[in-house]
Order: sequence, then C-alpha cells, then structure tokens
Amino acid sequence: MNQSTMQQPSVNGLTRPLVEALLRDAAALRLGVETLPDGACVVDAGIGHVGGIEAGRRIAEICLGGLGRVALQGAAGPWPLQLAVHTANPVLACLGSQYAGWSLSHGEGKGAFHALGSGPGRALAVKEELFGELAYRDEADSACLVLEVDKRPPPEIVHKVVRDCHVAPERLTLILTPTRSLAGTVQIVARVLEVALHKVHTLGFPLAALIDGAGLAPLPPPGADFLTAMGRTNDAILFGGMVQLYVDCSDDEARELAHKLPSSASRDYGRPFAQVFKEVKYDFYQIDPLLFAPAQVLVSNLKSGSSFRGGRIDTALLAASFGEPES
Repeated sequence: MNQSTMQQPSVNGLTRPLVEALLRDAAALRLGVETLPDGACVVDAGIGHVGGIEAGRRIAEICLGGLGRVALQGAAGPWPLQLAVHTANPVLACLGSQYAGWSLSHGEGKGAFHALGSGPGRALAVKEELFGELAYRDEADSACLVLEVDKRPPPEIVHKVVRDCHVAPERLTLILTPTRSLAGTVQIVARVLEVALHKVHTLGFPLAALIDGAGLAPLPPPGADFLTAMGRTNDAILFGGMVQLYVDCSDDEARELAHKLPSSASRDYGRPFAQVFKEVKYDFYQIDPLLFAPAQVLVSNLKSGSSFRGGRIDTALLAASFGEPES
C-alpha cells in the first residue's frame, strides 16, 4: 500500500490527549487557563502568565498534530541549547498542522486583532488551498489552534473558529504564545522542519516524494521587544537551522533540492532578519519568500542511497542576531 492510499490519521484526534495533559499540568508549566462563557478554553502561555521552555516544547508537539517529537538537547558554542524536531509524517505534520496558514482578523485601527492560526484546527476548517493539494480534511469533534499573539482574541474570533471547525465551543482550545515569551520562542524555533517543508512546496518539489525528516536549530535568548524577538527566532532557523530530508526520487532531483533549499539561496540572505524587515518598511510581502529556509540541508535519497548537502551554518550572523554573552 503506498502513501497516497493509506488512511490518514486525525491530527486533532492525536492531539487531544496532548492538549488535555497540557491543561492538567498548567500550574506546573506556569500557564493560565480560562474557560470562556461559551465554554471554549483559552491557554495563556506568556501574556499574563510566565510559561516557559517546557510549555513551549509541548505546545510545539501540539502544533505538529501529535505526529512529531520536539526535544531539548545540548549544543556547542555560546548558546548551550538546541531544539531537535522529528516527524515520521512530515507533510501532514508540518504542512497539514504546524504551518501558520489560517489568517484570522477582526476590527480595524489600533483595536484590530490579527493572527495566523497554526496547529491541527486548521485541518478541520480547511480555509487554505493547501489542503486541496494535500487531499486531506480532518474529522474530529475537538479542535486546537495556536495563535502567536500578545493579546486575547475577541469573542468574534473565537466564534469564527468554532463555526469554521464545526465543533462545540467546549471542544475548542486556543493557545496564545507571544513571540517575546519563552514558550513562543520555543514553538517558533521548533518550526525548523516546517520551514523547510514549506520551501520544498514553494520550489515545486513533489510532496509525495518526501518520506521522513528531522531538524535542529539553536534556542536563542528571547528579545526584549517584538522586533528583536521575531528576528532572533527567524535567524535561529535561517542561520543555524539544520534539516535532513529523506526522499524517494532521482539523484538529479535530490541534488537540485539540496542546492535550492537553504536560506543562502535567497537574494535577501546576508543580514539579520530584523534588519531585512526594517529595510522593507515592515512589509513581509517585500521579502524574498525563498529566504525562509534552514541554513543547511542534507537530502538523502532512499532510492539510490546517495546524500546531497547544501548551505552552511553561519555563526557570524547568529552572533550578530543573538548578541555576544558577557563574561
């Protein structure tokens, strides 16, 4: 039976036990949990509650739809921790769940709310064309969505998510992870493999040829402000991220993917992300989309046994972004 004919798992079904465990352990993880009047649950992982690294690690596994593992491990150099991510179903875990692809907005002006939803709830709402390509739609009676925000969503957003996910309000969990928080930092850097998968898709490489994958990225210090925090989490992947993809294709295709996939293949490579963002007047759409990729990739071809490497870790740009620790 090939991958395309196998029954796909329910990412919300797999995630539900992880969400329930997160809620049970909320006090130990320093998370805030609130039940809204309609029954929906909101988890504060860094706005009014401190959260932490372990909370972020567990939230990252929730983002992966229960199909992946995220672990902390030691690293050489001035920053002693890195995140290791693995999933045996990289396309569904990363693109079908973890990718922040559901745009949620309400209101205008200073009081407007905007967030990109990630996590398994996306696969119930299927608001993105991507799900047509994946030929996947989840069926579950519970939903979880992770929002990278520093304020609570208004009731209109909660009602929209409930309606579009086709679940009862009491079966919805929203997890809020500000970029500046420790949990937010971890769950963003844990996207090192997802960032690679998204660029693989952008490059037109056949997703069916992606069999397995893993990634590593250094854990940066949180920034004192949103721009610095966003820059450091992106740079951890762009300049320090390493990904190995296992593919089933020709060697020419694998070699070309290794050449085109790293962040250094982008015209905007060479400066910390916060600087690039400032130069385009904070307009993401002016940044070369090919920049968003890990620093180094290894593409291993299961068909031939050959492996192809592209890109490199850039310690100088990491230091420029993270800052040098004082002795």
